[in-house]
Amino acid sequence: MRDETTTGDLDAALEALAAAPRLIVALDFDGTLAPFADDPSQVGALPGSWAAVLTLNRAKDTEVVLVSGRPLGSLAAVTHAPEDMALVGSHGVEWRVDGHAEAALTADELERVARIGAALDEVGARFPGVVVEHKPAGHGVHTRRVSADVASEANAAASRAAHDADPEVLERGGKDILEFAVRHVTKGDAIVRLRDLHGADAVFFAGDDVTDEDGFRVLGEGDVGVKVGPGETRAGFRIDDPAALTGVLKQLARLRATR
Repeated sequence: MRDETTTGDLDAALEALAAAPRLIVALDFDGTLAPFADDPSQVGALPGSWAAVLTLNRAKDTEVVLVSGRPLGSLAAVTHAPEDMALVGSHGVEWRVDGHAEAALTADELERVARIGAALDEVGARFPGVVVEHKPAGHGVHTRRVSADVASEANAAASRAAHDADPEVLERGGKDILEFAVRHVTKGDAIVRLRDLHGADAVFFAGDDVTDEDGFRVLGEGDVGVKVGPGETRAGFRIDDPAALTGVLKQLARLRATR
């Protein structure tokens, strides 16, 4: 894991990144562009960050992509992203790129999703305050509203139930959430695909959660990864919180617009 780097290092990295002929700006949403909230439907990107995102989205040879664990519909609803902004939901399963939506689950995958969801609903009913979120390609068990002890017990029960229902289920942890999916794709897979799709010369990626490490893992020389908040990371740079990301995005937008 990389150590925290200085602000000066990040300034220099952004200047070099902004000179790339074709750039992808990939951003997680919750905990990155927006602070966390108990009600995920009521969050919004910080105004300064969103203004910078829109500026970047209009910049020449620059593709902004929101890459989230949220379902695509939820991501579109909370961001109000313009139609020409690319969205990737469910950790890379669902896509809205170039105005076209894509979520091709097979009939077998849909049946697996339903079976796992039914098992998790039974777990959720046993733990008041634990919320089971049903997604197109899986489910999330949210424990933000309960104590650490209850969360630990609920997560253990959810893991047993999901794997009993489907031994091939993909389990991944996050901040106050345990997720179960039927398709083994990651944010890293999404970034690799986006780079190939757009012929990008460089990638900027910012994220805060454990699942964002898959994105940092695929970054290469000339790319810039920014970890938002604490925790071990493969990102080359770290900032304190979503508010600190506002300044980073504003700087990148300014450099990209004047290159």
